[in-house]
Amino acid sequence: MLDSPVTSAESADVVIVGARCAGSATAVTLARAGRRVVVLDSAALPSDTLSTHLLWPAGLAELQRLGVLTEVEALGAPRLTQAYAEGAGYGITSTFPTVDGIDYAMCVRRTGLDGVLVRAAVAAGADVRQRCRVTSVIWADNRCAGVRYTDRSGAVVEIRAALVVGADGRHSTIARAVGADDPFLTVPSGRDCYYAYWRDTDDTPRDTAAQWRAGADLGTAFPCDDGLILSLVQPPATRERSGPGEAERRYTEAVERIPALAARLNGCHRVGRVRTATGISSYFRRSTGPGWALPGDAGHFKDPVTAQGIRDALHYGRLLAETVADTLDNPATLDRALRDWERRRIIECRAIFHWTNRLARGEAMRPLETELYRRATDDPELARITTGIFSRTRPPADLHTPVLALRLVAGALRHQRNIPAVLADLAREIRVAARNALITRTTLRGTPSRSTPPPAPSTPLLTAAHGESRPD
Repeated sequence: MLDSPVTSAESADVVIVGARCAGSATAVTLARAGRRVVVLDSAALPSDTLSTHLLWPAGLAELQRLGVLTEVEALGAPRLTQAYAEGAGYGITSTFPTVDGIDYAMCVRRTGLDGVLVRAAVAAGADVRQRCRVTSVIWADNRCAGVRYTDRSGAVVEIRAALVVGADGRHSTIARAVGADDPFLTVPSGRDCYYAYWRDTDDTPRDTAAQWRAGADLGTAFPCDDGLILSLVQPPATRERSGPGEAERRYTEAVERIPALAARLNGCHRVGRVRTATGISSYFRRSTGPGWALPGDAGHFKDPVTAQGIRDALHYGRLLAETVADTLDNPATLDRALRDWERRRIIECRAIFHWTNRLARGEAMRPLETELYRRATDDPELARITTGIFSRTRPPADLHTPVLALRLVAGALRHQRNIPAVLADLAREIRVAARNALITRTTLRGTPSRSTPPPAPSTPLLTAAHGESRPD
């Protein structure tokens, strides 16, 4: 089917598809720089979206840079001043590192968070249009030069722009339209993800973000706004097709297999349905080209086990805007700026990408990981390093030093007394480290393949919902 006749045409400096975290951060920053920005989203906003929405201090620092942290805090989510991790019988409590004066985390539901961000984009001067579905992109001289979309009345509108930003999530319409939807690196997760909200009890402290490991299961409890707890479980992934009641069953069974999580939820009552994300893969997509860019999940996604998605969407959306704001009038300069932005994201995210994929294996704790938990109960510095990795203030390499590795091996041999298992785990970790180093030097070297996308199709592309569709 061909596009319907265009009923109106206009122009802007930038058109952004997707008005949630990545899109709003980009829009706020560009609009404040004096650029004309149009933001399109197929949803009516604010509205909920699939997301576990824990914000480490670095994520809250991004909200502070956008000038919206005070309004987000007014939504009522408690400050989480402690992190707790338990596995193999060892419990570790630590505080959070300080990022731009912020030493706490928060878990804010997406309806409220996205509402604050959209209002900030409008206040900055961006033209935010809801319930508008992009049907195709416009090409001119082998450049992405705008989009066509259908508005809520059914009218077809064409917007020409120097830059098209696809901030439309994992199932990105823009990524598909520019030929970038096939990742150049993808790692399937070993876990499925299920989460639900619970009404918290009145007498339970609400200052701790907690995670438990039991067998191959992982579960969390994060106090959030409106007196609720976000409780997520990540059991090993299954290839079984989900049927009616499957999400409820898998969620309930996983909670029961994690006694400490079940105890935390004792006396609470469930609110609403179980949300589901299965068949998850972490990936990098080619994220820039002539006249287009993909911030947020559209270009790069990590398994929700490390809760990095919102921070990265805000951070790299803002950086994209700062990088291109002064280059939009010169196509060659703009394209160089886009390549620099993409390279920076790859280089900065590749270590946490590898770290996330380790935690997403979907298996029981192995000897060296058990020894790390044991040592961390008596060594606060190890706990601080771990929370620093999640908060992006410490590199994962700080937990992978040769000295620490030797200590973990010696401790595991001494305390677990299973020499074959310890040595097998060590050999595996060496193989994984070597493989990740090779991927970093090659696939994630910061200069991904840049084949020219195909010419504009003669028919419109079917669209997915424009929003940050992520379980993170």
